[in-house]
Amino acid sequence: MTQVFNFSAGPAVLPKEVLQQAAAEMLDWHGSGMSVMEMSHRGPEFISIYKQAEADLRELLAVPANYEILFMQGGGLGMNAFIPLNLLGRVQGRVHEPATIDFVHTGSWSGKSLKEAARYANVNVAASSQAEGFTYVPPQDAWKLTQDAAYLHVCTNETIDGVEYNFVPTPPEGVPLVADMSSHILSRTIDVSKYGVIFAGAQKNIGPAGLTLVIVRDDLLEHALPICPSAFHWKNVAGHESMFNTPPTYGIYIAGLVFAHLKRQGGVAAIEQRNIQKARLLYEALDADDFYRNRVDPSCRSRMNIPFYLRDESLNEQFLAGAKARGLLQLKGHKSVGGMRASIYNAMPIEGVQALVDYLNEFAGR
Repeated sequence: MTQVFNFSAGPAVLPKEVLQQAAAEMLDWHGSGMSVMEMSHRGPEFISIYKQAEADLRELLAVPANYEILFMQGGGLGMNAFIPLNLLGRVQGRVHEPATIDFVHTGSWSGKSLKEAARYANVNVAASSQAEGFTYVPPQDAWKLTQDAAYLHVCTNETIDGVEYNFVPTPPEGVPLVADMSSHILSRTIDVSKYGVIFAGAQKNIGPAGLTLVIVRDDLLEHALPICPSAFHWKNVAGHESMFNTPPTYGIYIAGLVFAHLKRQGGVAAIEQRNIQKARLLYEALDADDFYRNRVDPSCRSRMNIPFYLRDESLNEQFLAGAKARGLLQLKGHKSVGGMRASIYNAMPIEGVQALVDYLNEFAGR
């Protein structure tokens, strides 16, 4: 088979070693005679898988003891609703009604989040880079924050627009910071204690679509609105160790294999250095001349999702056809912004980035 490098933004490439292990264990997990997909989520076999996955993730991200790790369903779009449903009770009854949620609008995903939140509360767009085409993160000293907001929501890496935060926002005292980290979680070290809630769809750096991670501080578990569905009430989920309802068992299993793989690679700090190297290699190729363009301010360019455009966009289809012939797949940009996009998540080897760089240079030269 021709060597293939998959640059999809998600569902995305997984480590080859993880896929090989999952294949070897598909029919018989550790002598149990069962596939993980056939196990009861309450049986000892799966409980051991879950507990190891939770422990490894806690170690990888140095999650403090006063935070719960929840393995849930619903994806990022679902969390856009479940977050206000779980947090708005924190302020209702002590501030004017309805409550206000602060947002920083830096791209497509923060836009989706604020649109959904507006169904449940007032939304204050504290800062936005929309007028400039989502090419940067507004500096925090320009944000117009609400002192008694229910929470401050940011998307720390915009998958579509290629913008990544290079700082941790500081909300007003007592206001929780909520971060959508779907497309760069586990790619760089973070201080979890700076956040009230971190959430991430698994299909970028963790595992298959269908699993969503939530890391939530204990004091934020009991503020759900009465209308919050019981299966998505964080206190219920935490109290039942993510098994209030049947969890996405196979997704948790694959995530656990990925976590173990990352530990063998040296942990998040080690993988961050490789991600810096990969991103630098690709950006230097794109910046070499004006044949390609990346529109994002260099101070906040994403290491994970790199959109770019050909100077002559009539060559787009020719570029994509040539890339596919070389085993460089899923480079077409999101339909909302056009152009190209290379997603170089943890599992993308530097050899894949080098192959793309070689093709970029070849195509531009030709």
